[in-house]
Amino acid sequence: MVSLPNPLGTIDRVRREIDRNALRARNGIRMATGIQRTDVGLSPKDVVWESGRCQLWHYRSDQVSLGPPLLIIYSLFNRSYILDLRPGNSVIEHLLSAGFDVYMIDWGVPDERDAANQLEDYVDYFMPAAIRRVCELSGASEINLFGYCFGGVLSVLHTAHHPETPLRSLTVLTTPCDLREMGPMTEIMSRSDLEDVLGPDGMVPASVILQGFRTLAPMGEVTGRLDLWEKMWSDDYVTAYQAMTGWATDQVPLPGGVARQFKRMVDENAFVNDRIVLGGDRVRLADIQLPFLHVLGLRDHIVPVASAAPLVGLVGSEDKEEMRLDAGHVGLMVGRTAAKNTVPKIIEFLKKRSEALT
Repeated sequence: MVSLPNPLGTIDRVRREIDRNALRARNGIRMATGIQRTDVGLSPKDVVWESGRCQLWHYRSDQVSLGPPLLIIYSLFNRSYILDLRPGNSVIEHLLSAGFDVYMIDWGVPDERDAANQLEDYVDYFMPAAIRRVCELSGASEINLFGYCFGGVLSVLHTAHHPETPLRSLTVLTTPCDLREMGPMTEIMSRSDLEDVLGPDGMVPASVILQGFRTLAPMGEVTGRLDLWEKMWSDDYVTAYQAMTGWATDQVPLPGGVARQFKRMVDENAFVNDRIVLGGDRVRLADIQLPFLHVLGLRDHIVPVASAAPLVGLVGSEDKEEMRLDAGHVGLMVGRTAAKNTVPKIIEFLKKRSEALT
């Protein structure tokens, strides 16, 4: 016997799709006209130190129960609010809820005044000054350091170059080490025409950096827009989409001095070949001797596993761990993987190296 389709079920599906199309049209108009905006970076914070474009943020909390303080070092290539994207989807929020006293260095938007900056400016000046300020404000004698992406590079370089820094532990995420294994990013960073890329202000323009990241996932924007149309009826999805795409296109210029220096590091594969020099000093990762954690994503197309994996072997610490999670570069810090895997594992690592405050 042939079963006939339920006409009421078909009518319900048609009505639902009509309703969703109306919502798609409404949300599309709001996005196109700028009426619908998504606020980001909402966790309350105070600027407690600054120098040039660099600021040290202290996140407000009335539930600090663990010490020492945690200082986050962000990347130079884009904006730090990815770590505090939206309420309920915020690494900062999770760390505060766990009882940590959280600080973060935000590098701001550099301009021609920063064009000559080199890695030493960040590793040997900004970071030590910020660490001193954290210790001064908190009364702590040491801190936990946490670096994300290129912020991990800065954190590793600082820790190796400054063994006198009072650090309890070092955590880095998606941090490149074998610079010849970054896929298309290796080609981008080792371009022989770097000087032609620099703008008249001596900076690598934000548009060039954005285009470089887009070449790593050329279909990402297309598939993202297709997904948006399919789910544009959902206010929650549209809000999340706006927050993520807003951040993904919110690049900042890179100082030409840093770009030249990092190009040399890529050409020499400086970490793997032990050829890092800062301020005339040879810097060796083997000199890092404190508890160390590296979290990397198995689906990371910006810092592939082949680039990130050698780091833990080069660090000299006896107490060191590597965690490989099934996520991409940003997925480690945003969304379900971050909430269920990345952040809980980081919190577990840090709690073992912290003490309860009385």
